[in-house]
Amino acid sequence: MPTATKKPMDAAASQHGTVERTAELSEQVLEEVKSGQESAIEAVRKFMESVDEALPDHGEDPSRRQQVIDSALEMSEKLVQTQYDFLTRVVHSAGEALGASSKKA
Repeated sequence: MPTATKKPMDAAASQHGTVERTAELSEQVLEEVKSGQESAIEAVRKFMESVDEALPDHGEDPSRRQQVIDSALEMSEKLVQTQYDFLTRVVHSAGEALGASSKKA
């Protein structure tokens, strides 16, 4: 006759599965972070090349070129912060979800 209680082996297997899912999620998040960072670096590099071609440096006084560069760097900082905030929320939510699933086990 089947019983409704879980055996210790079932709980251990469930916990092992949770650990594997957590590790897999962590690896995926890290890959996404790495990909995002590489894309951001490449975008900034291309942008700087474009600015250098379109608005060459003509002296030491503040110029339109510097204003464009400053604005772009401010925008990229905001984008990086947004990405960081998003990933932090994803990891936090995943941790809560995995914690909840392991408590059910």
